[in-house]
Amino acid sequence: MFRLKHRLLVATKSFWETLLQWESAMAATWASRAHRRLMNLQWRVAPQPEHFDHHLDLHYQWLATRSSFWVERGVFGGLALRGGDVLELACGDGFNARNFYSLRSRRVIACDFDPAAIATARRKNHAPNVEFRLADIRDSMPDGTFDNIVWDAAIEHFTPAETAAILRNIKARLTEGGVLSGYTIVERADGEKSLSHHEYEFRDKTDLLEFLTPHFLHVRVFETKFPERHNLYFWASDHTIPFDPDWSAAISVTNTVAT
Repeated sequence: MFRLKHRLLVATKSFWETLLQWESAMAATWASRAHRRLMNLQWRVAPQPEHFDHHLDLHYQWLATRSSFWVERGVFGGLALRGGDVLELACGDGFNARNFYSLRSRRVIACDFDPAAIATARRKNHAPNVEFRLADIRDSMPDGTFDNIVWDAAIEHFTPAETAAILRNIKARLTEGGVLSGYTIVERADGEKSLSHHEYEFRDKTDLLEFLTPHFLHVRVFETKFPERHNLYFWASDHTIPFDPDWSAAISVTNTVAT
C-alpha cells in the first residue's frame, strides 16, 4: 500500500506542487496583509505601544521594505553568546530571546517593565529554556550571574544617569569573561526623537563609547546605515569580545607576499 501511494504521489507531483505553491502564495498574502493592518492599528492610532511585535517584520515589513536591520540585532548579539545563562534586559516581545539566543544558550531570562510586552512574549515567543519576567531594570533587575547580558533597542529609553546606574548593575551580574551586547540608534539630524518614549538618543559611535568605557576594559562600537535608520551596535567586557585577536570563534592569518 505504501509503495502504491508513493508511486501515485510521484505521478501527480507536478499537480500537487502547483496546488501547494498557490496555497502558500495565498497564505503569505493573507498573513502579510493581516500584519500590515495590525501594525497600522498599533502604531498609527494613539497611544503607541512601548514594544514592537517583530512578527510584523517577519510577515510584512521585511518583504515589503527589503530592510534587514531588524535581523542584524539578533545576529550581532548572537556573536557574543558563550553558551551559558543569558539575561536580556527590556526584552520587548521576546522575539530575539526565542529565535536568536535560546538555542545557543543553557537558559535565557528575559525581562521587561511593560506587562503588554511580557504578555506578547509569553504568547508568541515562548520556548522551554526561556523565562519571561515582569521587571523594571532600574530598580528590580533580576539577580544572579550571567555569561551574557543583552541590552537591545532599549538603552535609549533611559536618561544618562539611569544608564550609568544600570551599567553598574550589569557589571555586577556578569560572570568572569561575561559579555554585554546591545543595539541602539543615532539621533535624527533634525533633533526630533525617533520615538516619544526615548529619553536619550546617541549622537554617534563616540558618544555611545563614552557611556561604556568607564565600566568595561574592552568595548567595541560599530554602525550600520539604512535609508530609514542609523544603527549602533556594541559589545563590552573585561575579557574577550567578538573579533578580538584571541576570540575563540575565529582564526585568522596575515600573509606577507614577497615582491
